[in-house]
Amino acid sequence: MKTVCLYFEIHQNIHLKRYRFFDIGTDHYYYDDYENERSIQETAEHSYVPALTTLIEMAKENPGYFKCAISLSGSAIELLENYAPQVIELLQTLNATGCVEFLAEPYSHGFSSLKNVETFKEEVQRLCQKVKVLFGQTPKVFRNSCLMYSDEIGELVASMGFQGMLAEGAKHILGWKSPHFVYHCNREPKLKVLLRDCNLSEDIGFRFNDSSWSGYPLFADSYAQWIANLPADHQVINLFMELCALGIFQPLSSNILAFFKALPAQLKERGIVFSTPSEICTKVKSAGEINVTHPTTWVDEERDLSPWLGNVMQQEAIEKLYSVADRVRICNNKRLKQDWDYLQASNNLRFMSTKPNSYGGYRGIYDSPYDAFTNYMNILGDFISRVNSIYPELENEELNSLQTIIKNQETELEMKEKQIEKLQNMLAQMEEMGTDHVRSAEERAREAEEQLDGKTKTKTTKKKAPAKAKTTKKKKTDE
Repeated sequence: MKTVCLYFEIHQNIHLKRYRFFDIGTDHYYYDDYENERSIQETAEHSYVPALTTLIEMAKENPGYFKCAISLSGSAIELLENYAPQVIELLQTLNATGCVEFLAEPYSHGFSSLKNVETFKEEVQRLCQKVKVLFGQTPKVFRNSCLMYSDEIGELVASMGFQGMLAEGAKHILGWKSPHFVYHCNREPKLKVLLRDCNLSEDIGFRFNDSSWSGYPLFADSYAQWIANLPADHQVINLFMELCALGIFQPLSSNILAFFKALPAQLKERGIVFSTPSEICTKVKSAGEINVTHPTTWVDEERDLSPWLGNVMQQEAIEKLYSVADRVRICNNKRLKQDWDYLQASNNLRFMSTKPNSYGGYRGIYDSPYDAFTNYMNILGDFISRVNSIYPELENEELNSLQTIIKNQETELEMKEKQIEKLQNMLAQMEEMGTDHVRSAEERAREAEEQLDGKTKTKTTKKKAPAKAKTTKKKKTDE
């Protein structure tokens, strides 16, 4: 039986303000608040709110059948909480239907998985905690920034306890293979890898409203039939896209939401079901290992890192940024850590891209990639000077010593948390036994105490008796 795995990404750029060389050392606030508020509210109005409302309706109309997955970056969550809380409320409503699985990803939507392992782990843990607080779910499947994946990253993600990971079904890594099977990491077989079907995903996300496309206009019955016509052994169809594809990339006037709303009935009619990523990882066996030596992403024809790290400017920026990663990670300055999250965001590097049409012509406030580089490096210069003033650059031995201490403390805390959880489970089990069992235990304890008291009294009596006899004998002698 064929199954569709539908996944949506929610991430929003943090817009930096115009920051000049002479601002370094005097201005420590780097953000364009007006643009951040305007852009997230516009996206919420034209995409997130109507799209999530439609998904909620689909879940209620198809209870137990319709399912999807969503991941949010930490920066997107913070923007939504500040400027568009109604989106968080809709996500919680969708979660209450039981149809959605929330995935893990790096909090910053950055490249820590490539540059600093400990920073990456800390970010993912922080995002998982945020998801737990907002939606009551503990993510089991991981999705990296820009859908980035490699053998090395897969091994790292598996070591963190995730059972699966999303990746791009890039032609140069698949070869003759199909993305319609489940694969596993070649370094850690326990980690299942779900590969995006590029064509079917982009038919919706990019080509849906393109009147020059041969598939235009696309209707739900045609799309469902395309999936049904796939070979019988092609069982998993992974449709991954950004949520803003519904309403931004494809405007609401294109009837994209009507298409989505009609899709479950058409798929059901053809015997095709929906599944979440964790369900697929649990139920479907791997068809074999997937080998990805160099990181893949879901952007541009090459599906590689070139949109973010393709030129010297981008490479210099990322090296300078992560040169302070270890010191920022061990600090307790909340303002510094928030700036760290926002400066890692992938769009900061993509604005510097010199690839033709790499960003659809949009560069935010910047006139050119060189302008973007200059502005970012000015901000980074001020940020690093702040890090140096609070946490001076340490020798490798000192830094390693501090990191070891922190790691040992984290391990000790984890052990204590597990012990607390174990004791809480034992207490809950005792409470479930009922008052009768507790009462009987109390009675047995009372009986034991009475028996102990009785034995004590008997021993005391036996010890005192000879003393009285001796006294009586003495009195008779006196008489």
